[in-house]
Amino acid sequence: MQKDSTRVAVGILAGVALLVALSMPAYAHHGWGGNEEQESTLTGTLEAPVSLAGPHATMKLKVNGQVWDITLAPSNRTAGAGLTEKVIPLGSTVTVVGHKNKTANRFEFKTERVTYNDKVYAVYPNLH
Repeated sequence: MQKDSTRVAVGILAGVALLVALSMPAYAHHGWGGNEEQESTLTGTLEAPVSLAGPHATMKLKVNGQVWDITLAPSNRTAGAGLTEKVIPLGSTVTVVGHKNKTANRFEFKTERVTYNDKVYAVYPNLH
């Protein structure tokens, strides 16, 4: 009888360990740990349009001659905020508010809000 209960306990522990291991990459992917805590603002020209392909929406902004990779919220959340692929034309002036990558020469920016043509798209509205 004790052998059966030990087997069940080991099985439960193995299942819990598997669930934790599988959830860690997703947790790490969605973290903000690689970004500065300080909120920043960038204003530039749209170099690559909003893309809703992939797990997060993206776009590229040229700011003072440097092209920044802009990461938005998950695609469904970005679209839900009204920011879709055809909203902002290439070459338009766009302002983003969010957090720069901690690595100084890595021009990546995780965005909370996008402003275009005086309209604010809060892709992470619960952060502010």
